Amino acid sequence: MVVTYEVTVYTGDRVHATTVNPVHIKLVGKDGESDRTWLRSLVIFRGSVCSYTVSCPNSLGELVLIELDKRQFFLLPGDAWFLDKVEITSPEKDIYTFPVYSWISDRETHRFREGKALRIFDESNSLGQYAREQELAQRSVDYSWDFYHPGVPYTIKTDGPMTLPDEVQFSFTKSTEFAFTSLTGLVELRLKGLADNHENWTNLESINDVFHNKDTPLSDYVQEHWKEDEFFAYQYLNGLNPNLIRRCKTLPENFPVTDDMISIPDGSTLSQELKEGNIYLCDYKNLDGMPANVVQGIQQHLTAPLVLFHQRPNDKLMPIAIQLKQTPAEDNPIFLPTDSTYDWLTAKIFVRSADFSEHQLNTHLLRTHLLAEAFAVSLLRNLPMVHPVYKLLIPHTRYTLQINELARGQLIGPGGNLTQLSASGGDTLMKLLARSLSSITYSSLCLPDSIAARDMHDVPNFYYRDDGLQLWNLIFKYVQGVIEFYYKSDDEVRRDSELQTWIGDIFEHGFLSQPQTGIPQSFTTVSELIKFATMVMFTSSCQHAAVNSGQYDYGGWMPNTPPTLQRPSPTKKGTTSEATMLETLPIISVTVQGMATVWLLSRQSSDFVSLGHYPEDHFTEKTPRQLQKDFKAELDTLSVAINDRNKGLEIPYTYLDPNNVENSVAI
Repeated sequence: MVVTYEVTVYTGDRVHATTVNPVHIKLVGKDGESDRTWLRSLVIFRGSVCSYTVSCPNSLGELVLIELDKRQFFLLPGDAWFLDKVEITSPEKDIYTFPVYSWISDRETHRFREGKALRIFDESNSLGQYAREQELAQRSVDYSWDFYHPGVPYTIKTDGPMTLPDEVQFSFTKSTEFAFTSLTGLVELRLKGLADNHENWTNLESINDVFHNKDTPLSDYVQEHWKEDEFFAYQYLNGLNPNLIRRCKTLPENFPVTDDMISIPDGSTLSQELKEGNIYLCDYKNLDGMPANVVQGIQQHLTAPLVLFHQRPNDKLMPIAIQLKQTPAEDNPIFLPTDSTYDWLTAKIFVRSADFSEHQLNTHLLRTHLLAEAFAVSLLRNLPMVHPVYKLLIPHTRYTLQINELARGQLIGPGGNLTQLSASGGDTLMKLLARSLSSITYSSLCLPDSIAARDMHDVPNFYYRDDGLQLWNLIFKYVQGVIEFYYKSDDEVRRDSELQTWIGDIFEHGFLSQPQTGIPQSFTTVSELIKFATMVMFTSSCQHAAVNSGQYDYGGWMPNTPPTLQRPSPTKKGTTSEATMLETLPIISVTVQGMATVWLLSRQSSDFVSLGHYPEDHFTEKTPRQLQKDFKAELDTLSVAINDRNKGLEIPYTYLDPNNVENSVAI
């Protein structure tokens, strides 16, 4: 007696997903396998849902996997086919789902597992075990590590973005938009004759004409308020780099600010305010001793400032002292708000330029892009598609490998914009990355721990903290639900050899086996796995959004965030003026190319996928799918609350609105 299986094929709704090549399928069950069967379609169109039948002499039992191959007709060209999933209804009316979400572009046989997540010790079927081993063997070839630079995380080994495996490359939409956005910005600058202009700015108003049609409400606000102390301080809570500021109860020995220097409202003193916890510090010691770049033949300058802030009784944060170098000396004065207008403004400009380097290379590049790449490569190398942690985290790797490969060419490579145009470019770029990685800590990557370590839990108007902690908690709750569904005991975590290889690979290649980082080298408990997976997901989505999305808002007006400075920091008070400020700021060509870069890096693609949206159904079981729905509903509620709060703010904080947070490091 012949039995039939109903096979439904879901082709992805992507540009070029259609195939004209014949596709064959084989069903593999615990009790047997079908013949290799042609799915009889002349064309399988993008976005289509097509049904076929596969006949067998007997039932195959519980289905374990399917084998798919796509061959080429003699007269027809080979093409790539993007397959979302295959659903199969057995003769017993059981429904099996096989998630694919991959391009099939070669003539090889591809095996895909049934969607139920399985840990390695759950594998009771030899065919399933074999498929698992074969998948990881191929993945270790496709996703191999490449040594990048001493002291810097390893990267994906590739000969360029277009040689990456098809499944991790940009979509056609993303590729086209990214190239168009990049090109139009540069063309506009060249038409204005600015991209090759090596002169100094003669007045600040001229800078406004660079990208006038690309202004945002916040970039306009920055242009109007960048000189103000209150806005200068606000940026260290809710700007591009909110992870540096910390409460200060004892002044660093190398920052000798005294009571008689500082004027505190209501008759208080610096000493008293330190005791009461109203003083905060930003210390750029990470930049100390770093040689500044030479840009277009001109020696640039980079400082390692210390900045002191005071929280006023009205909850406003205000800067009260700036020292531009780490070592106290007569030629390293402590600048104060009571100094001349241009002395104080110049000191703040040097701080903002230092923040550009610290933000771009440490906070942004290292702590989101490069770490997200290490997480992604290790995931793809060590966990098969059927593994529950793969299913949990794979949506948060989308486009990361390609955007990083592009960055290595266009931003931090020998000819890249950061390398060529910033004070921390050239040889300093890699030195600073290596120093930053050597001082990174696991706790600094976990937002609740970071807030606690910096004693920032009760600082008013700290919206990055408020929104970030709520997002961390929602992610943690979702991750906890998924992990605890699959891992019922600590012993099961310890027994999962694939999990242990995954975290060991991250420790070795992402953190260079540096134990002082505190990064786990293995997992011994369920709670350890939950926290680490939460950190990976938060870093790859929320943290990246917080430090990336506002780059044009805060850097579109160059004087607020100069990528480099041409003059050394003042060694005496009373030596600055508007003329010296203009001579200190970067030349015209450096300014406009820097502005074009941050504009490009702030653009949202039309195929943006926001946090909590899972267009690819990697999970097929009821419980994790319900957890995803609950997670999305809670994110929607948070989004409404954030938007309601923002209506009452002079500067709305939007970067951690869940609707604005991309699921992955994709730009």
